[in-house]
Amino acid sequence: MRTAELENLFRTYTGVFPEHVEEFSSSGSNRTYFRLGTREFSCIGVIGQVAEENATFCELAAHFASKGIRVPAIYAVSEDGMYYLQEDLGKTSLFDMIAGGRISGKYSPEDIALLKKTIAELPKIQIEGAADWDFSRCFHRQEFNERSVIFDLHYFKYCFLKATGLEYNEEALEDDFMKLKDDLLAWNGDTFMYRDFQSRNVMIRDGEPYFIDFQGGMKGPLYMDVASFVWQARSDFPPNLKDELVGTYIEALRRYRDVDEDEFRKNLRLFVFFRTLQVLAAYGFRGNFERKRHFLESIPYAVANLRDMLPFFEYRYPYMCEVFGKMVSMPRFAKKDTSESHTGLKVRIFSFSYRKGIPDDESGNGGGYVFDCRAIHNPGKYKEYKSLTGMDREVKEFLEGRGEVQPFLDRVYALADTHIEKYLGRGFTDLMFAFGCTGGQHRSVYCAEALAGHIASRYNIEIDLVHREQGIERKIRWQRQ
Repeated sequence: MRTAELENLFRTYTGVFPEHVEEFSSSGSNRTYFRLGTREFSCIGVIGQVAEENATFCELAAHFASKGIRVPAIYAVSEDGMYYLQEDLGKTSLFDMIAGGRISGKYSPEDIALLKKTIAELPKIQIEGAADWDFSRCFHRQEFNERSVIFDLHYFKYCFLKATGLEYNEEALEDDFMKLKDDLLAWNGDTFMYRDFQSRNVMIRDGEPYFIDFQGGMKGPLYMDVASFVWQARSDFPPNLKDELVGTYIEALRRYRDVDEDEFRKNLRLFVFFRTLQVLAAYGFRGNFERKRHFLESIPYAVANLRDMLPFFEYRYPYMCEVFGKMVSMPRFAKKDTSESHTGLKVRIFSFSYRKGIPDDESGNGGGYVFDCRAIHNPGKYKEYKSLTGMDREVKEFLEGRGEVQPFLDRVYALADTHIEKYLGRGFTDLMFAFGCTGGQHRSVYCAEALAGHIASRYNIEIDLVHREQGIERKIRWQRQ
């Protein structure tokens, strides 16, 4: 049993064996993750492939924690260094939290505030995190250098560009690669470069960002991490939000050093260009060779970023930009216009009376979420509301003012957004939500309507709304705001 070592570590640390062990997805990582726990305590168990990589993560975690940087605590490490236990930061990443904005293209004020809070922490990681850190302990290499750049450019060429079938002059392309390498290395620094600073590597607990997966870091320029976060391909941030996030980062950086904002933004553009090539290389390898679907689905977003960057560099790298211009024009890399077509997912939302039983699932998928609304203050107890439903203004005002419904719905929305995002990413086609109350008339109807409106404002998916006890069925269309 491959979790036996983790279970023994858990027993050594807590004095008891875990009552449950749950494996969960590690996305593009080569490590395997498990949630182990009892009713009183939970932690994350990690099985790594390389002991040196595990050691780097654990040492960096301790170092960052000593600087007041929010990272998971390391509880225990096996003697061979292949297994370790770390703090459980929950199940919600920043990537999950901003799912609605990513799908709809409209990031809420709450999304934006969380993104800004996260990027404002980056200078602390880069500068305070570098202080007193022995860069010889880095796993891949000590610093961003010529070999780093050449490796990534060739990674892009062989794992992405060649796979497109484009014909090009190898020597002319290499000439421009060498110029790009020299330009990038002119801005090397003595700061910690996270290397993969993006929303999947940020966990949200109690509204605060915590940072994970930093073991690939090294000494390097500040710009790369900003490019990774703000131009993360799948997030597809609108231009004004990108500008705001860069501005937030610069203000946070000024706590540590003087910054010429115009010069910073100009230099940043070069690293966005290079970072996009890195990303396409990884997507090409993970998608085309490892056949991982979500990487393939992300390629058009990274290509769109590259397309936007080409006009800025045609003067400096003419042949490279000519080749890339042909590549980004390929129809296979066009982003789907979600404003014109639905995804394959259908969401069905019911209101019902518990007296008549939970609605049947006609899809054959076993049903989905069922929410009990009976703890919400019931307007049905009052004579003036008995003939009305949760769709009437008077009942809405009662529930919003006296029914304590909003905290309940906030939790429902968070669950729904995360679940929908996962289903969209995995290509699932059916999801069901049901709200029950005593009579299926007031509270459940209101909540079903509210969830339908919430989903319709965020996702371009088909929604069937059914108020079973009222005999009402209708489809809700996307209402991009």
